[in-house]
Amino acid sequence: MLIEIAWRGYTHWSMGVLGGVCFVAVGLLNEIQQRPPIILQMAQGAAICTVLELLAGMVLNVWLGLDVWDYSGVPGNIMGQVCPQFMFAWAALSAVAVWVEDRLHKIFD
Repeated sequence: MLIEIAWRGYTHWSMGVLGGVCFVAVGLLNEIQQRPPIILQMAQGAAICTVLELLAGMVLNVWLGLDVWDYSGVPGNIMGQVCPQFMFAWAALSAVAVWVEDRLHKIFD
C-alpha cells in the first residue's frame, strides 16, 4: 500500500488485502520448493501477483464497478486489469518479499 500511495498518491483498502495475499503466496514458494534460485522465485512471484491482480480486478473493477485501477491506457494490458509493465514490478517486489519472509523465518523459527 505504501508503494501505491507513493506512486499514485492514494490507495484503496482492497490493495492492502491483495498485497497481503500476494506476500503470503510468494512467501510460500520457499516452503513448497527446496531453495529455488531467486530469479525463479521472482518469475513465480510475478506470475502469482499478476494472476491475483487479474482476479481482483475482475471482481473489484469489472463486476463491482469500484474502479480501483485501470491499465487500459498501458500497452499490452489485458482488459485494463493487468499489464506487462506491472508484471515486471511484481517480479522486483517478489524479490523483496522473499527476502523479508526469509528474515521473518529467522526471527520466529
